Amino acid sequence: KSPLIYKFKNQISSFVIDFISKLNPRAAIKDMHTLIFTQILTKFTNLQYLKFDQSSISFRRLSFVSPPTIICSTLLELYVSIRNFNDCLYLLDGRFTQLHTLHVDIYIIASSHLTINNKDKLPNLRFFSLHCDIDTDNYDNLIVPLLHRMLNLEKLDLLLRVNREQGLIDDNELKKNIINYMSQLNKFIFNIYSRHSLPIQIDLPLNENIHNTFAYFHDNQIISCIDYFQEKRYSQCLIYSYPYKLKFYDRISNKFPGGLFKYVCEVSLYDEYPFSHEFFRRISKSFPFMKKLTVINQKAQINKQCMKSKYDDQNLSIIEYPHLTTLCLTEAHDDYVEQFLVDTKTCLPNNVFLFVFYRPLEKVTQNFQREATRINCARLRYLSMYGISSIPEHVKDYFPHTFISKSFQTTFNDLIVYDNDADTNGAVCGTMYGARHGSTSLPYEWIKKMV
Repeated sequence: KSPLIYKFKNQISSFVIDFISKLNPRAAIKDMHTLIFTQILTKFTNLQYLKFDQSSISFRRLSFVSPPTIICSTLLELYVSIRNFNDCLYLLDGRFTQLHTLHVDIYIIASSHLTINNKDKLPNLRFFSLHCDIDTDNYDNLIVPLLHRMLNLEKLDLLLRVNREQGLIDDNELKKNIINYMSQLNKFIFNIYSRHSLPIQIDLPLNENIHNTFAYFHDNQIISCIDYFQEKRYSQCLIYSYPYKLKFYDRISNKFPGGLFKYVCEVSLYDEYPFSHEFFRRISKSFPFMKKLTVINQKAQINKQCMKSKYDDQNLSIIEYPHLTTLCLTEAHDDYVEQFLVDTKTCLPNNVFLFVFYRPLEKVTQNFQREATRINCARLRYLSMYGISSIPEHVKDYFPHTFISKSFQTTFNDLIVYDNDADTNGAVCGTMYGARHGSTSLPYEWIKKMV
């Protein structure tokens, strides 16, 4: 009942709100953000544009336990972060009758026992953006039916990670289940990673076929990359519109098509076939602003020797990563530890945070005596070692300016860091390196230094 709200409630047509909060999630008022969202739409009776706290933090996302009571006939554009797919369906159940633009970032797309309308057409919707970077099994039964309701859509933006038993999502699938249903669509921006549980070989899409599929979308080039992993028994396909605007690029294999990715700061590499020195050179060139790199490959490296000039024998093949801050090698063969630490192969920047197992590090540094690894090791700001109960003195001597901790790993991307000085239990919280979700922990002193 603020006098300010009462005075301007009929005059405000655009509203942008962001929350700067240091609250612990447990201390936050339950559903506070959903309550504020509801109040804004209720109080401001002429609202046409609302951008509401597009946070990636789970407890700050909107979520409706039951259908919200709000109805707004004036709202035209809405930008929100929500917790689950049901929340998206509630926003599109007819309560915003004039809505023509909707941007939703969804934490998780999962099936529900609730019955929510996902059939009525949405003739007024012209621009729809759906981003979710947690894997979903519900592409065919939730996402596709929702898109089929948008018969007059002109612009579509999709970011999805899909596990799909029906097969990989390639250009043919996108044409069959999305493009053919949207006769007005003239701009399609997307990044879709799909995974199939069996390594079934399919014909790779030819460039001319991809071009024909997306002939009506002139603004972007379409890139597709398919991998078959026999050992893990699955196939994967990444298909995206280029230029690439995301901040991450995951599970890059030897089939990486190249290109320039100026916005990407987090990269992970994975393959069942060996990487080469030249492959890492391509990665450094394609991702000039990369900050975090994870290497997952248990096969010994191929073509490890650096190229040298025939004129002066000067090494021409040293790879640089000028913006790298975090390097995770906990699931990498010893050769890749050597690839990054030997100074004739790689030049690391200062202040890198390295995650690695103790034994490969001991081997590559020749029991922490090797001169060829001393320069890059001296550039490490933090070293988190796995598979060791205590840190020997000669290790500390080899890293005189590095903060060293012993750690353990619980899952594929879950790195838990231990600090002997943190508390009596040793367990502390921090950033989950190599993952974009969840929260592992670091001691307060570390966090102060890193932010």
